Amino acid sequence: MPRGGADLIPGEQSGAIAFGSHLSLDRPGAGERAAVVDRFRGLVYRIYRDFGRDLPWRRTCDPYEILVSEVMLQQTQVGRVAQKYPEFLRAFPSFHDLYEAPLSDVLKVWQGMGYTRRAVALKRIAERVIRDYDGRLPRSPEHLQTFPGIGAATAGAICAYAYNLPTVFIETNIRRVFIHTFFGEHETVSDKQILPLVEETLDHSQPRVWYYALTDYGAALGRRLENPNRKSAGYRRQGRFEGSKRQIRSTIVRELLARGALTLGDIDQLCSGTPFEGGSILRELQRDGLVQPLGDQWCVAFTPDSAGTV
Repeated sequence: MPRGGADLIPGEQSGAIAFGSHLSLDRPGAGERAAVVDRFRGLVYRIYRDFGRDLPWRRTCDPYEILVSEVMLQQTQVGRVAQKYPEFLRAFPSFHDLYEAPLSDVLKVWQGMGYTRRAVALKRIAERVIRDYDGRLPRSPEHLQTFPGIGAATAGAICAYAYNLPTVFIETNIRRVFIHTFFGEHETVSDKQILPLVEETLDHSQPRVWYYALTDYGAALGRRLENPNRKSAGYRRQGRFEGSKRQIRSTIVRELLARGALTLGDIDQLCSGTPFEGGSILRELQRDGLVQPLGDQWCVAFTPDSAGTV
């Protein structure tokens, strides 16, 4: 078990070992490659042992609780998720509780997390799990990717953390580790180049702990160095929230939750002074399963699938 550390910033000695380590798996010899893999694993576990994070979703292997954490961690910082995660589980402690809850209740608890469509996805997943899978989340990454809001990385993480399966996946911290360690001289690195190394270095004996260690090392690199992920072929800097469409969507949903229903005129007023048109935003929210018409007004959808399309 790691000692834990809020900042995950190694001391000078450990930092020199960790952050100065650039390795190569370019050599074809099996013995040489195995030695590099062993050295890499030793480094990752050493950092984890001394500076690994104590996160609430690491105190459980329950598939539902792991699912909630992984969906929350999509595009949201760990600190904010650590605050919201216990609140969400208190409100909806199981698939059945989330299945039975009105979408408006789910959205109220979700407020402050952003990217509200993730809350809709969780609600839809719960409904499908209860209706089609007897309340049990599937154990296959391929199967999980058929659920809303679950891509390859989230599916792989759920299977590793909930079921301790040796899945192969990439998320932002894992990408950072491999770019820093194995692609230091490259200008651009694709996930297609990284994935074989993730698979080759995976510790099949304890995949859950290995990915804990790997992601914590990546988080440390993100704090200590200029972000290696800038070299990723898929790197995109997140746009400002202030004045963005995300902010307008969030404002509309928040007002709907507070007031129950809004007219199109109310929506247009909320969009006043922005480049966005109220009707267009409503159509997007409706497609995402967040809102639905109620007479000549709009309200939060009764269920994620009741909104329909326009």
